[in-house]
Amino acid sequence: MISLVAFLGNYGQNYELTRHNAAWLFGDSLPFASKLYWQSGFKGSYATVSMADFNQWAYEYKLALNKDGHQLVVPASAPGKIYFLRPETYMNLSGESVAAFSSFYKLKPEEILVIHDELELPCGTISLKWSGGLGGHNGLRSVKKSLGTADFWRLRFGIGRPEHNNIADYVLGRFTENEQSLLSQTFSLGSILFARLILSSDPARLLPEWNKKKIPA
Repeated sequence: MISLVAFLGNYGQNYELTRHNAAWLFGDSLPFASKLYWQSGFKGSYATVSMADFNQWAYEYKLALNKDGHQLVVPASAPGKIYFLRPETYMNLSGESVAAFSSFYKLKPEEILVIHDELELPCGTISLKWSGGLGGHNGLRSVKKSLGTADFWRLRFGIGRPEHNNIADYVLGRFTENEQSLLSQTFSLGSILFARLILSSDPARLLPEWNKKKIPA
């Protein structure tokens, strides 16, 4: 099961609403975001939540319910706590923070979920992925280098590719009004996947449904 969720992004007001910070924007959009208590450490900021509290929030906000509409039973294999981490090393060195945290708490790479923006997916698309290629994403490259493996979970939010070749300016640019609307809808859908993912004893079961999911037209 997932024990650590790392939201990749760039630290500082100048980057707050940029495409490269889609993961941070998603974290802020979660219905229970105001309940998280963040503290400094591990080259970033982190929050700790008991799995029982997370399950209660998922039920309270109707993110993850059983077939009868009742609260899910937390799997016996679930960790007692779930950690949220925002590396503040800037995107290209994100792995330093992730590795420092996972090393301290003795977490395995397969217990880590990295949330990030994705050029190869159009805006309005969300995708769950296990291991595999990095798609040229410098934050993922850093995580792979620091962990020594690409075998970790990814939750990807599409930002689309620009028509020009200046990728740096594009990812550090702000979302258009239309993109913001698409992103808001994608985040609502993503919060459901996120809750199910954290509470799942076998995240791989979610791959067929959430490989590349677009918001309803």
